Amino acid sequence: MKKKTIYTNTPNNISKAINSSLIIDDFLPPPDKLIIKEDNSKVTILLSKKSISFFKDQSKKSGVPYQSMIKKVLDLYADKFAHK
Repeated sequence: MKKKTIYTNTPNNISKAINSSLIIDDFLPPPDKLIIKEDNSKVTILLSKKSISFFKDQSKKSGVPYQSMIKKVLDLYADKFAHK
């Protein structure tokens, strides 16, 4: 087991930052409120190779499944224009 390091001399700027820091109340919801089950429907849709390539590339960069990204874009579009 590694011995715990105790620091006794810190640079002034770190010391000041720690002393001036604020405690922030926990703003995260409990785990059972993190995932909201949505009413979804499965569909078959033809999309351009260009669009699929774009979302797959973005998916690799962000780690978000490309189908989820496409769903979010469609949801945002529907939300914007559904209530006009």
